[in-house]
Amino acid sequence: MDKNTILAIVLSVLVITLGMTIQATFFAPPVPEMVPTTERVETSRTTTGDTTYLAPAQSSQVSANIAWDSNLPGSLVAVGNKGNSTPFTFETNYFLIEFNPNGASIASFKLKDHLDNGEPVELLFKDATSNDAFLLYAGNDKTNPIDANFRYQIIGNQVQFTQEFALLEEDGKTPGAPFTITKTYTFGEEDYLFEIDVETRNSENKAIPLSFENFAYTLAFEPQIGPSFTSLDNNYNYRRFYIKEDGSSKKDQVKLSNGAYTTTKPLSWVALVGKYFSLIAIPDATNYMVSLSEVSGEGIPLQSSIYLSRPTIKSAAQTDTFRFYAGPQLKRDMVIYNDASLNSFGVSGLQLEAALDSSSWLGWLETILKTILNLLYKIIPNYGIGIIILTFLLKLALYPITKKGMESTAKMASLSPKMQEIKEKYPDNPTKQNEEMAAMYKKEKINPMGGCLPMLLQFPILIAFYGLLNKHFELRGAMFIPGWIPDLSRPDMVASLPFNLPFLGNELHLLPIFYTVSMIYSMKITQNASTAGSQQGMMKFMTYGMPLMFFFVLYNAPSGLILYWSVMNALSIVQQLYTNKKKQQEAAEEAQNNVPQFPRAKGKGHK
Repeated sequence: MDKNTILAIVLSVLVITLGMTIQATFFAPPVPEMVPTTERVETSRTTTGDTTYLAPAQSSQVSANIAWDSNLPGSLVAVGNKGNSTPFTFETNYFLIEFNPNGASIASFKLKDHLDNGEPVELLFKDATSNDAFLLYAGNDKTNPIDANFRYQIIGNQVQFTQEFALLEEDGKTPGAPFTITKTYTFGEEDYLFEIDVETRNSENKAIPLSFENFAYTLAFEPQIGPSFTSLDNNYNYRRFYIKEDGSSKKDQVKLSNGAYTTTKPLSWVALVGKYFSLIAIPDATNYMVSLSEVSGEGIPLQSSIYLSRPTIKSAAQTDTFRFYAGPQLKRDMVIYNDASLNSFGVSGLQLEAALDSSSWLGWLETILKTILNLLYKIIPNYGIGIIILTFLLKLALYPITKKGMESTAKMASLSPKMQEIKEKYPDNPTKQNEEMAAMYKKEKINPMGGCLPMLLQFPILIAFYGLLNKHFELRGAMFIPGWIPDLSRPDMVASLPFNLPFLGNELHLLPIFYTVSMIYSMKITQNASTAGSQQGMMKFMTYGMPLMFFFVLYNAPSGLILYWSVMNALSIVQQLYTNKKKQQEAAEEAQNNVPQFPRAKGKGHK
């Protein structure tokens, strides 16, 4: 029994670990242009001012030397009229965006239909020192963005930024022939997908002079996708990079080396994925160099950035189109890009839903459980109550399996007196104890592993429920009990301590404590109290060690997940107590029936 018990524990840990593994793929083919609407027009005021010197970049023969107000030959300078430099807000049906004319960038990117503490969730996680999103860099430089002041105009669902630039001549003072950079953001009516067109146009009929180390410019998404976080554990909160190479049938998770990754292979897409939201970049057919970066400890806990570097432009005019999906990890919002008639951009076959995290071998079971949970929510609009009801239904469905295991455990417990006799008869001989108990099991027709098999059969459902409750999008922000569990996707919190507890942090969670206590009690009433000496150490580990191990592993787990396991433990306790009591009564009745009945003694005179 020792070896089999150890095997059961190892299998449980392995299955839980495998349940966390995420495998999915999606395909992003080239997509056609969109014809934008032109319903509203807003133009920024422009003023004429001195030439603005920007992060100048050196020619391809010299590495970039970025500086302000520099007179170095080859420096990039803005030579056009300045626009209004005040940030402004642009709103669509889905987005609430703050644009910054300095750099034609995005300073805030909020999703109106998804809330964080009652406010639209911020999909751009940055601090006061961070760069904005979608800045341009000269060449493949990634240190000093082109943050000149752009003029802008709003035309329907488009926001268009324009500025003229030039490279300084050899004297370091005279600008060369100007060329124009126009960056246009285009948004759909009911889409989390949007376009960024980068147009470069020379004033002369020759190739655009913007060429540094064989690259014209770099478009960057930085520093991080939201919502904000204080730390990542890669299980309950994470940021991951995925890429899909052209012609490949699957996506690959990127393994960064020293926080960086670069490839010049043609990619269908590159994605930065979080638990609930993702940023997926879908470039056009140009062979961009893709660079990914992770940097920790600089302002925000972790920066995860995507850089798309455009090769040298060999014509007088060029327009590059980048598409980005910036939204929730929800299938209904992604599948519309498989059918051109369902989205504003007329694109099809993007298969963005493949970016959803799901268990590779239990996804079908997760889908079934999710459907039932959503149905319960329609009846009772509280996901916490839905989880409790679904747990009860699962326990009911598993009753035929668990009943047999619990009866076997209870029958073993009823043999405690006989087991105690064996232990007393062979106090210093564990081997003989085990032999005698094995003979007793055979005589009583008991399988010592009878309680383990049902446990193993429940693992698929356990792991599927883990996968569902760990990332079910609708649980995000779903309240169960006001003041205690306001969000089932996060740990419950009863207090914030002024100090850190070892391995736990400074937040006090109540549900993991209840779960651990209930698990210990459940193990105590299901184990055989009179296990032989050689097995007592293992049973103590099963009773106390394993629950404590899971306490630390699950301490920061979503409260919806811990709620499920706690309720399941409570139901198992009730079922086991009932089974134990029933078996004890049956054993007592059987013992009473087996008592020898002697004839009553006759009187003294009787013969």
